[in-house]
Amino acid sequence: MRKVLENEFYYLDNFHRVLEWIAGRYSDLLTDEEQAFIATFPSLPQASRALLVRMVMRKGTVFRASKLNYAEIGCAIEAARHLLPTGWVRCDPVITLDELFELLLKAEIGAIFSLSLHEKSARKGEQLAALRDAFGDARAFSAWYRDSPDTVYSITVKDLCDRLRLIFFGNLRQDWTEFVLSDLGLFQYEKVEFSASSRGFRTRRDVDDYLALHQCKERFRAGEALPEVLASLPRDAFDNEWIDSRRERLMFQIAQQVEKQKEWGQAFELYACCNYPGARARAIRVLEKHARYAEAHALLERAEAAPESDAERQQLLRIAPRLRRKLGHQPLPSRRNPVVERLDLSLPMPPEPGWWVEGIVRDHLARADAPVFYVENALINSLFGLLCWGPVFSAIPGAFFHPFHRGPADLHSADFYRRREREFRACLDQLDDGRYQDTIRANYDGKRGIASPFVAWEALSSGLLDMALACIPAPHLKKWCERILLDIKANRNGFPDLIQFWPVERRYNMIEVKGPGDRLQDNQLRWIEYCAAHQMPISVCYLQWAPPCS
Repeated sequence: MRKVLENEFYYLDNFHRVLEWIAGRYSDLLTDEEQAFIATFPSLPQASRALLVRMVMRKGTVFRASKLNYAEIGCAIEAARHLLPTGWVRCDPVITLDELFELLLKAEIGAIFSLSLHEKSARKGEQLAALRDAFGDARAFSAWYRDSPDTVYSITVKDLCDRLRLIFFGNLRQDWTEFVLSDLGLFQYEKVEFSASSRGFRTRRDVDDYLALHQCKERFRAGEALPEVLASLPRDAFDNEWIDSRRERLMFQIAQQVEKQKEWGQAFELYACCNYPGARARAIRVLEKHARYAEAHALLERAEAAPESDAERQQLLRIAPRLRRKLGHQPLPSRRNPVVERLDLSLPMPPEPGWWVEGIVRDHLARADAPVFYVENALINSLFGLLCWGPVFSAIPGAFFHPFHRGPADLHSADFYRRREREFRACLDQLDDGRYQDTIRANYDGKRGIASPFVAWEALSSGLLDMALACIPAPHLKKWCERILLDIKANRNGFPDLIQFWPVERRYNMIEVKGPGDRLQDNQLRWIEYCAAHQMPISVCYLQWAPPCS
């Protein structure tokens, strides 16, 4: 922390950095209010600017001066004095009873409202509920607490600063702590060249669409009535593709909730106009549940002609026999799955706590000449990420628009691979001539610790990397990379839990572990079938607990 604390105003410098970045790249889409804020803020005294930033970064919008204790700022009341003329901060604001309770201690509440001994012993939430009916009106803090020695301020630009944060990060998930974590070295980010076209938002309409969609999502998560949420959810596609993908995802989530409520007709209508992955298969299932079998079969046939993904193809194979049966059609020939080696183990249950089935199987199978590693999704994704580091972090328009990206903003978009096809193809071509090992090792050494959407640094030791490169044939790694690129969101998951290496023989085996009562998940089945179909060594281990010795 010393590096950051050498500059007591590090957070203020970071805030200025954001404002300068936005002014230099987004001035054409800022409102008059936002432009005035960016222009006026630097002219205030340092302590006043620092206090405002501290308030912006804190939870809530109402603060007691006595709680704004920052050594580098000094007197909060003096610092606030220069903020009051801007209108960004108000002194003695009008607040509700709920906001008052957020500020006060229980002892203060008891004194202000003359609570009885029994009432004073109640929890704060119970006290609030008991007083809410009688004190429903908002009042100035001084009217609530006439004898308070404290001063209270409210900040009026929290929403404005949230909008600026959104414009900078391209989302409301990341916040001002990203700067601190980066300064401390806890997070490292790839340095990407930013062009004038590297913007998350192209127009003001993009910003407003994002905010409206975010508000709709928050209302949905809060459990607001679905008809009211749906009424405010735009049905027409947004101009900005990545914002529209968020709209599609929210529509899919709402449709799932409607389906859970067994509102089959409305659920189908939502799924039918939704392009989010999986929506078409859910539409078929909803029609089936609604006993609209002919419509479901017609939609299924259209989907079978052009499946959107391996996941949808897998779901269609399950649905089709049921629909054919219900419609009286002849059953189709059974599909023969690739043969996958099965390993059955019966081991005693460990007496000590803290065990996990994958660890038990790993330790049981490991030998001095054939070590076993628990890798799940980490190893293959990391090899892919190290080999294809260049195209993943290629600074094409719309991929990166601030310095704190863990990966490209369009990572899960349908055209992610197409927009970088030449670069990815050049990387995969290295698997044909042996150059890939040097590239992977160079990126392992040179990019160590830098955030990546694929590389799990904490799981990839140099020993594991060396063994993987020695034992996994390049054609196998190429097949994995190609399948990941077909559907990154779906295919980066589902890899087997364990991998065993035979270094002397330069071979390997992947092992999916299932404990008592566990079953293979859909994404695991897809990877197992893919590997078996391409003659890659893979097995499924079923662990059962051996009966205790008598």
